Amino acid sequence: MPFFSTPELLEIGEVPFVVPTARPTSLDCVNYYHAVTAHYRLDCRLYRRAVSVRRDSAGFTVAASGGESYAAANVVIAAGYYDTPKKLGVPGEDLPHVSSYYRDPLPFYRQKVLIAGGKNSAVEAALDLWRHGAEVTVAHRGTTLSGGVKYWILPDFENRVASGAISLLTGTTVAEFRPGVTVLRGAAGARLERPTDFAFTLIGYDADTKFLRECGVDIAAETGAPVHDPRTMETNVPGLYVAGGLVGGRFNNKIFIENGRQHGTLIAAAIAGSRSAAAAF
Repeated sequence: MPFFSTPELLEIGEVPFVVPTARPTSLDCVNYYHAVTAHYRLDCRLYRRAVSVRRDSAGFTVAASGGESYAAANVVIAAGYYDTPKKLGVPGEDLPHVSSYYRDPLPFYRQKVLIAGGKNSAVEAALDLWRHGAEVTVAHRGTTLSGGVKYWILPDFENRVASGAISLLTGTTVAEFRPGVTVLRGAAGARLERPTDFAFTLIGYDADTKFLRECGVDIAAETGAPVHDPRTMETNVPGLYVAGGLVGGRFNNKIFIENGRQHGTLIAAAIAGSRSAAAAF
């Protein structure tokens, strides 16, 4: 997947990000972050899930899934929101052939694939699947695709639809998934059955507010975002900060790599400032 952003807008920690193309791929970015990690000798505890974050008079204790616990003066939660995909809430959504994640087109060669959605993820997956031999149908509840679809991808998709290579059903929702078929509802409630070998519900994600609440962070009812000071990223729990996509709550399209990468700078400055103030006091 190519990023919308150019390399200089993805750089962090004053480490140059150099690639031979105008836009890096996701693999380019992961390799770059590996290089940043090595450059700063960051202590990364991989394959460890943070189970709980508890605050007491001495600071924080973070319990991890491997049984370890870590003491910290400050904690930053930057958990993103891709672990909790939105659901359609229709029968059959938990069937084995239905998934909320799309990763690889190759298993779907000459298969009938239905995609529910109308934003970037749905459009990019549809093009990728079609180019690798799948028979693709996109069902979108809106009358037109989202205005946020990347401008260099949209003409490609529209041309494939116009030629009949990809089937686009607008004003259409999924009523039920069944083995081998998807039941759809079209205009005026018209019923349509579409033969389906595999289906993807690519309709977005939500932040994991359950974990944030367990950490004592207040959640704004109107946005689903963690309550925080945008100048420092500190939450209502002193010393506990948030960063990245989860900051946007339900409006996560307002936080993206180009501005989310600045959260670390704000947090570092806030922590350094509080320590300086404590030392002076």
